Amino acid sequence: MEEIIFVTHNKEKAKSAEQYFNNIRFSTYDFELDEPRSDNIKDIVTAKVKQAYEIVKKPCIALDTGFFIDELNGFPRAFVNFSLDTIGIDGILKLMEGKENRACRFEECLAYNDGKKIYYFYGKHPGELANKKQGENSEEKWSDLWYIFKPQYFEKTLAEMDIVEREERRKVDGSIEALKVFANWYKDKRGE
Repeated sequence: MEEIIFVTHNKEKAKSAEQYFNNIRFSTYDFELDEPRSDNIKDIVTAKVKQAYEIVKKPCIALDTGFFIDELNGFPRAFVNFSLDTIGIDGILKLMEGKENRACRFEECLAYNDGKKIYYFYGKHPGELANKKQGENSEEKWSDLWYIFKPQYFEKTLAEMDIVEREERRKVDGSIEALKVFANWYKDKRGE
């Protein structure tokens, strides 16, 4: 069985990647790698897959996501965790007080390094910021942004949606998953 190394600390990401593929196993590589100080998610994934390939000598993927708020010139970009650790959700909402343009989006970049070349695949999840924290805590929560992000065409935050609504919204909100784009490309490349 073919193997691709997923450069992540999150074993669930590797498991979720396998749903898009037949006969490919994803293993995680969760050692600390040098991550560039950059607000560009492409720079970050490039550094990760280059380092990981040098160590494991097998095809690798890395995925990074940034959060972009139009009214704040794209802030926080790739610095999501730093922003949440410092100013938090309340600080982001404070920066947005009185702002009418609440457009925001998650952007993903997946890099695949086969040892000869690095290929890039992009995803996006458009939406808008709520005016206040909304919703409940849940096991599915992956970020505090979940309390303030309303997917495009929805009046609920991700935290207010149940699991079925969160899955259904991907079909109508203009979301594109980088992992799915990569899977389609990879299958075409292999002639599946």
